[in-house]
Amino acid sequence: MIVMDHSLTRVAENLAARVTGPMKFRLLLQPTMATFFAIRDGLKDAREYKPPYFWGLFTDEGERESMLKNGWKSIGKVFILAVVLDVVYQLIEHRWTVYPGEAVLVAIILAIVPYLVIRGPVNRMACRRKAVDERLAGD
Repeated sequence: MIVMDHSLTRVAENLAARVTGPMKFRLLLQPTMATFFAIRDGLKDAREYKPPYFWGLFTDEGERESMLKNGWKSIGKVFILAVVLDVVYQLIEHRWTVYPGEAVLVAIILAIVPYLVIRGPVNRMACRRKAVDERLAGD
């Protein structure tokens, strides 16, 4: 229990230190890249009449595997870049000590979360806009 408390404290402190440490620009750049891909893919989903991405992962069992492959194809490089950059950050900041779990956690926060949060709403907005345009065209 004490070891777990120490580990959680270390992780929390290390995550907080990334905000002011070296290479902090990546904390803006990587979510921006994830957002770009999420918008692109959300618009494509709307054109193809697909359900919102994150919701579809849970509700569309038949398409789940292809949806995951499609999402990974879009965000995988950003995720890998986030892991690599975090390892470089750790090498600089922690004097050659690397915590792989922290690198993966940071990559999930910087790449996967923004992608999941943005892709679905973009799809919904585009579908609503498309429906309004079609109604107006029909008048």
